Amino acid sequence: MTVIYAKTALLPEGWAKDVMVVVEAGRIASVEAGVPGVGVDCLLPAMVNLHSHAFQRAMAGLTERRGQTNDSFWTWRELMYRFLGQISPEDAQAIAAMVMMEMAEAGYAAVAEFHYLHHAPTGPYDDLAEMSGRIAAAAHETGLGLTLLPVLYERGGCDGRALNEGQRRFGNDPDRYVRLWQGAAAHLKALPADTNMGVAPHSLRAASPQGIRIATSLCPRMPVHIHVAEQMAEVAEVQAATGLRPVDWLLRHVELTHRWCLIHATQMTPEETVGMAKSGAVAGLCPITESNLGDGIFDGIRYRTAGGAFGVGSDSNVRISLSEELRTLEYSQRLAGKGRAMLAEEGRSTGRVLYEEAARGGALAGGRSAGAIAPGMWADLVALDCSGPDMAFAAGDTLLDTFIFAGDDRMVAEVWSAGRHIVTGGRHVARDGIVARYRAAMAGLRGAL
Repeated sequence: MTVIYAKTALLPEGWAKDVMVVVEAGRIASVEAGVPGVGVDCLLPAMVNLHSHAFQRAMAGLTERRGQTNDSFWTWRELMYRFLGQISPEDAQAIAAMVMMEMAEAGYAAVAEFHYLHHAPTGPYDDLAEMSGRIAAAAHETGLGLTLLPVLYERGGCDGRALNEGQRRFGNDPDRYVRLWQGAAAHLKALPADTNMGVAPHSLRAASPQGIRIATSLCPRMPVHIHVAEQMAEVAEVQAATGLRPVDWLLRHVELTHRWCLIHATQMTPEETVGMAKSGAVAGLCPITESNLGDGIFDGIRYRTAGGAFGVGSDSNVRISLSEELRTLEYSQRLAGKGRAMLAEEGRSTGRVLYEEAARGGALAGGRSAGAIAPGMWADLVALDCSGPDMAFAAGDTLLDTFIFAGDDRMVAEVWSAGRHIVTGGRHVARDGIVARYRAAMAGLRGAL
């Protein structure tokens, strides 16, 4: 049993003082306010990072030069293909551990890993799920909660063309994908009870309608994630092939519910935006990566007005910062709408709306009983250090507004993932060894490039 005392905590009913949280077997057993004790300054529910491609962390800083033509998502993708050709299973594990450690230090308690680097450059490994096993090993090492989402990547485009050279490490037909998914599930058996597994048809470009049906049938109650409407060229390709825009196609051809997470969705019509919100599906927003790749701005005001759920993820992992993801999301809405406090509402500040809604949406997208400090939930908790000059006189919603808009992840002091105390004093408990292995892997990778 673990007992955590907090001077202030954000509970489902609002802010409370002198809160005692009792944790048993990884779950919150009880929550009681008005119980003073020595502990943390400010306790919050910790989030699920709902979208990550771990291996792309190793590319950070390598793609910021302009080529001979206008740079875009598509030129970035070609650079990514060349880079991943060098990554071994050992490299993948070292990179994933580094990513997960940084996520924990940023205040995340879990990650939904959209995992599509499956094979060797020459073909499948003897263990078809070798790379999934490496992701599982990184989760074990770091203690970060994991929802593994093996990706179905069948084809090079809506016309059914073959995968290109850069995509072959991703590719599976539906039959082999089923075997890979089953092998990945076997690797996860060694992980804690809070571990989850879903499926991820990569996109409507890369997965066929039949493939999507087969993939989603593997785990009828668990999360389904899919890239959708990220770029105008993608929208045009899907519309030319099917007669429908991507989100419209999903609304008409699959049963969108809260188990679905639609990643990006930055290129939607107003009708698609409202339809997606009303479906219950979670919008998987990755504002730092979407800014880095020039994807566009999510129609957040219309979506929230229609009751839509959302969460945030670090996607390409070019920069892992929970506070910056939330800040960038709000600032994108301000730039688009030419106003301030765009996501705030009566009785809840901008920071509180951002934080509470992203915590709930991320938990839904991860299939994880979390996102609130309440009995029965996994003990996914983050404590902020309020000793600095900006936080010293803050209270209530102002704590979150200060953290998101005036502060950064250095304010993250402690993190628990399903009760595992993985960050203390702002540092991951296994930081030194993880960083050393990452540095060794990067020396080899960048030398090869």
